[in-house]
Amino acid sequence: MARIVLGVGASHSTLMNTHWDSVVHLDRAERFRDALAAARDTLAAARPDVVVIIGSNHFRGFWLDMIPSFTLGVGEVIASGEAGTPKGAQPTDPEFAQGLAQWLVDAGTEVAVSARLQIDHGQSHAIQYVLRGLDVPVVPLVVNVFAAPLPRIDRCVALGRNLAAAIAADPGDRRVAVIASGGLSHRLPWPSDWRAPDGADEEFLVEAWLNGRTDWQRYDSHRRQIITAARPHIYTEFDEEFLAALERGQLAGYADISTAELERLAGNGGQELRTWLIMAAALGFAPGRKLAYEAIPEWLTGMGVAVIEPEHAS
Repeated sequence: MARIVLGVGASHSTLMNTHWDSVVHLDRAERFRDALAAARDTLAAARPDVVVIIGSNHFRGFWLDMIPSFTLGVGEVIASGEAGTPKGAQPTDPEFAQGLAQWLVDAGTEVAVSARLQIDHGQSHAIQYVLRGLDVPVVPLVVNVFAAPLPRIDRCVALGRNLAAAIAADPGDRRVAVIASGGLSHRLPWPSDWRAPDGADEEFLVEAWLNGRTDWQRYDSHRRQIITAARPHIYTEFDEEFLAALERGQLAGYADISTAELERLAGNGGQELRTWLIMAAALGFAPGRKLAYEAIPEWLTGMGVAVIEPEHAS
């Protein structure tokens, strides 16, 4: 049967690609980059046959005309390539992905499926850095963390546990790594609820989210200006406690937190921590190891990297 051999949590930011030269806290940025490389080396040593990447979508492949809570890529996977991230078709394992989708639905975790899934840096940042140079197929699991109403966090944890069971039920002998991409704390210049935009910028973004599927170029330049002009809001104390709980194997304690409370504690961008909780649940909330944590205001985000190695991995 298939088995999970490693879990990785890694923050993402396209500003890492586009604004490296403007970083004031260069030592922090270099420590984070080095931690991504260390996670990549740990993953390579685990020798995965396939990698499940749990991440968000920043209104590239999903728009307000249709956003499921959870979507599994079960066929083609196309990276949008924004801001210097990978672009184009990615290696996939449709047989494995389709088997996961069927098992999850049969187990009561209804995931949407996409036979031609477009991903953005919510997934491809991990491909660029954590899978750098590794020729391994990917199965994206996209979680809605930006378009209210968001899936409950306890449902995300249940999805992670069922994902582990689905992998174990696969009849093949695949070695599976699970990567969570997103977070940690940050506040994006986006409306926390698209139904109640506040001001001209938020109204523009909601319009872009609704109409961008067929006309995204019309919105992209100003959208980028809004993001790069944002003031950073990083909740360092929350991030450090979250990573400490990961190291203690106690992330299950976050399962009952509400969407509103998570935003209060970690910002609207902190809703991406659902991806880490799904990954940790798939690893049975085993104790993990923090590789780095750096608050990098130039990238608007608390940037963390951690790994969870299950006892049976060999």
